[in-house]
Amino acid sequence: MRGGLLQWLHIVMYAAILVRIESVYVNITYVQDAVAKGAVCLDGSPPAYHFDRGYGTGVNSWLIQLEGGGWCNNVTSCLTRKRNRLGSSKQMVKLLPFSGLLGNKAGFNPDFYNWNRVKIRYCDGSSFTGDVEAVNPATGLHYRGARVFLAVMKDLLAKGLKNAENAMLSGCSAGGLAVILHCDNFKNLLPIGTKVKCLSDAGFFINTKDVSGAQHIEAYFNDIVTTHGSAKNLPPSCTLRMKPSLCFFPQYSARGIRTPLFLLNAAYDSWQIKNILAPAVADPRGLWHGCEADIQNCSPIQLKIMQAFRSEFIRTINGLGLSISRGLFINSCYAHCQTEMQETWFRSDSPKLNNKTIAKAVGDWFYDRSPFQRGDCPYPCDRTCHNRAFDPQEHPLI
Repeated sequence: MRGGLLQWLHIVMYAAILVRIESVYVNITYVQDAVAKGAVCLDGSPPAYHFDRGYGTGVNSWLIQLEGGGWCNNVTSCLTRKRNRLGSSKQMVKLLPFSGLLGNKAGFNPDFYNWNRVKIRYCDGSSFTGDVEAVNPATGLHYRGARVFLAVMKDLLAKGLKNAENAMLSGCSAGGLAVILHCDNFKNLLPIGTKVKCLSDAGFFINTKDVSGAQHIEAYFNDIVTTHGSAKNLPPSCTLRMKPSLCFFPQYSARGIRTPLFLLNAAYDSWQIKNILAPAVADPRGLWHGCEADIQNCSPIQLKIMQAFRSEFIRTINGLGLSISRGLFINSCYAHCQTEMQETWFRSDSPKLNNKTIAKAVGDWFYDRSPFQRGDCPYPCDRTCHNRAFDPQEHPLI
């Protein structure tokens, strides 16, 4: 027992040392003047971001990362969110580690290390799309995500973003979805001569049936759009063609995006497997919990269902049509978000497609050194994957 404890402590200490080496800690900035404009978190607190200034050749280049963290789809879930960092800047940590795509060392982030790097905190629960003027005094909930996005951007423009020569909007999960939904808006905020591109990491959520045959995720996204009043802030190229809540799905909204977009996603996205394919409501007996915790625990039948999910995911990506400006890195890993952690962004053992790391593929695409549009063979063929393993008892509900 003692030996096992010591080994565990050594692992924890080693991980802490790696975080210090690979990361830089960045202070929080609150956009206090946004409050007067109603651009606030769910609880009415000011929006916030972390900003590490660029230097040298990167002084006029900007990388803006939108934080992820799911959504809230009704008053009850938004009230819960209001009490934590995903709904209140009062609950956010003051110092945030920047690593991976946000890292400040050339050896860990070769193409973007000396850029101005910003992480916009997520506290609205709508992927920065909500805008409801009225505030119910009984709940005190503010649905103002779209205003938060614009208020933070205005603050950054005054701090030098208006002089950007290069700019990339990125984000992971709900932040990755926000990148897709705001990509053209972001470009429109910047000078005409700025080179602007967008990178969505694990933000391509697909509209499909769950294992019970229900269209659970479609109903959930509809509730988000309705609760937050998001319809007017979704891409008009999509909302003019179909029911606005469907435009929360990238498979419908990404087609009309004019700004170059890079889609990075695991074909067996662990969040989507747990919350779209086999959510708790479709798996009342918990038969999928072990499989969702670790893909190696999946039964042959479950793997067959997941292979079908992968096939549908790839068909959905292909359904966007051809675009020479689009980047694609769709690996067959059981993962969710691969840009924010050093081990998956850029390291000797990082995931690769065509022998390129994610960092190399994104850098080559942004700087037009070479295009990158690659898929992968089905699980378990890719030995470069960092497949996620979760606590079986930790089953997120949506």
